[in-house]
Amino acid sequence: MSALETRELTVRFGGHVAVNAVSCVFQPGTLTAIVGPNGAGKTTYFNLISGQIAASAGSVHLGGRDLSGLSTSQRTRAGLGRAFQLTNLFPRLSVLENVRLAVQAVAEGKHRRGLNLWSIWSDHAALTNRAMAILDTVALDQRRNDTVASLPHGDQRKLEVALLMALDPQVYMFDEPTAGMNAAEAPVILNLIRQLKADKSKTILLVEHKMDVVRELADRIIVLHNGSLVADGEPAEVIASPVVQEAYLGIAKEAA
Repeated sequence: MSALETRELTVRFGGHVAVNAVSCVFQPGTLTAIVGPNGAGKTTYFNLISGQIAASAGSVHLGGRDLSGLSTSQRTRAGLGRAFQLTNLFPRLSVLENVRLAVQAVAEGKHRRGLNLWSIWSDHAALTNRAMAILDTVALDQRRNDTVASLPHGDQRKLEVALLMALDPQVYMFDEPTAGMNAAEAPVILNLIRQLKADKSKTILLVEHKMDVVRELADRIIVLHNGSLVADGEPAEVIASPVVQEAYLGIAKEAA
């Protein structure tokens, strides 16, 4: 099982340091919540890990392999999975076709064979069955023939998770997975994350503002503030710390 590690990861935009020398190790079998006030650098940190943004300094490693020189797609193939990367793959294709293509990409990668008519026809049933099983897990089986473009926001978020599950990454990265979802839709996504967490070979990173979700799901919390890592530990300990109370929760220190 491979650990994800960032070493002195930094990015500067002009004179502004958005992420400042953040070093962390994320072990398999754990869910780490990354919290902090708006503008703290949480999503930028995610972008650096997944390769959406090039780092000014520092590096990203998975299982001891330096991923720093790899593109976003290469990092995905190496085992990093981030839901938003998959949002707009094929909006005019059906929900089932989108997931089946992701399943097919993984199968062909494992067998190291190119896309050809024989592989498509011979594996079609198995690929479809796998895709349908994933859609059933995310409660989208009844919408399998709908086009992605026609899905409401909540179902699009479910499809993001389905595509991510199809890729079977070593690391799952969720950036506010329930944002924009109503009270009926959000529990589906949270239950999916709980299921993924049960697989102790996987590492999960979660950016989330809802502290009730963080308290329930997280094994560990790290706190970013002004791009720097200011707290790291077990949820109860971190949430109760003065730096988090002031920087994240907005609770001012009491006057002496």
